[in-house]
Amino acid sequence: MTIKAIRAVAKGQNGVGNFILQCKKLDFHYCDWAGSSKGMNGFIKSLLPKFATVNPQIEFAVSPRPGKHPVIIGHYINGRTKPICVRNLSPYEILKKAELLRDASGEKLKRHNRAVTSVNPSVRGIWSPYHGKGMVV
Repeated sequence: MTIKAIRAVAKGQNGVGNFILQCKKLDFHYCDWAGSSKGMNGFIKSLLPKFATVNPQIEFAVSPRPGKHPVIIGHYINGRTKPICVRNLSPYEILKKAELLRDASGEKLKRHNRAVTSVNPSVRGIWSPYHGKGMVV
């Protein structure tokens, strides 16, 4: 009697197992002539090659847009895009913006009206130091 292994494909879940980066592509648009693209040109020449080697799982595209302000556009696996205008920023500030797009989830920003977000709301309500015997002020 032979034993056969069960053929199953592992389900991907962020936080359990391997982490899947949500950003799949970053587009860098710049202008060779405009002064607002000075920082972007310096970023592309000095910092982008190192940033690209550190993040091989992201596709990088650099393209000129004559007469327009520099923009970084992040494309995410859920189909959304997030553009950030980086006019008149230094190369290191543009690096911070690129890291922000890389680490973002691609979801829309949501406003939370409650201080605590929970699946199960508290039966007793939100605790306050003024409940019970009270505090001497």
